[in-house]
Amino acid sequence: MNKNFHSNGKLLLTGEYVVLSGASALAIPTAYGQSLKVEFSEIKGVHWESYDENGAIWFSDFFDLDSLKSKNSESPISKTLSNILLEARRLNPEFFLKEKGLHVTTTLNFPRNWGLGTSSTLINNIAQWANVDAFQLLNNSFGGSGYDIAAAQNDTPIVYRITNGVPEINKVHLPWDFTDSIFFVYLNQKQDSKQGISRFKKTTVKKETLKRISEITNSLLVCSSLEEFENLMKEHEQIISEIINLPTVKSKLFSDFSGIVKSLGAWGGDFVLATGNKTEMEYFREKGFKKIVSFADMIKS
Repeated sequence: MNKNFHSNGKLLLTGEYVVLSGASALAIPTAYGQSLKVEFSEIKGVHWESYDENGAIWFSDFFDLDSLKSKNSESPISKTLSNILLEARRLNPEFFLKEKGLHVTTTLNFPRNWGLGTSSTLINNIAQWANVDAFQLLNNSFGGSGYDIAAAQNDTPIVYRITNGVPEINKVHLPWDFTDSIFFVYLNQKQDSKQGISRFKKTTVKKETLKRISEITNSLLVCSSLEEFENLMKEHEQIISEIINLPTVKSKLFSDFSGIVKSLGAWGGDFVLATGNKTEMEYFREKGFKKIVSFADMIKS
């Protein structure tokens, strides 16, 4: 019997970096995601194929069922995938135990360089397949806060918080009637979140600062106007800028833009949030940032 799994991509609207220290973070699952299909095969082993959003294969390899090592042992992607599968089997010794041959296909519906969760959606799909805890699988492989796993598993916005090492996930409703003024602009480069996390872990964040970020997150849940939304996001951006000692993306790239521009997730790449109308988004296109996604098109609904 074939098996099919799907996980949502993610965007972190608030709490980047400080979510690791216990601050409340607002995350949205995206309409973009990744699927995984498992088909049984008469050929012994695991034949793995990964397709991009255009239907082109971007990764292919063959894994031994016993060792879960790949034929292409020099490939960094193969090594990473092998380690994830081995960890999944460590968490569930029954995983792969009765299989002879499998053909596994993963399919993205967004470009890999967008930073919407190529890894987190893969880990959540594998966790579903192996019947293991996705947060544990993430922690034992890639690491991170786990908010992306929570977004992968939920179809509504969530407030995510880590308390005593345990993820707390609360589904929320965003009462914003100004979402037609919210856009996501791609910065034409993928950011390495591990690098940003490593830099953050060298800093010390005051409890008062963590509390204020959580307050901003909670205030956004009852925000009733675009002006209030912009003020909260602007304050949030300034706080994170001071913590990680990096200039805000607006001051660095878009200082003359009329609306707000806020980094999402790891600073320096992927998508940023911008406010304004469709005409005002031409500002970014004229600067070479041509991929702009509306709030309605980005969020899972």
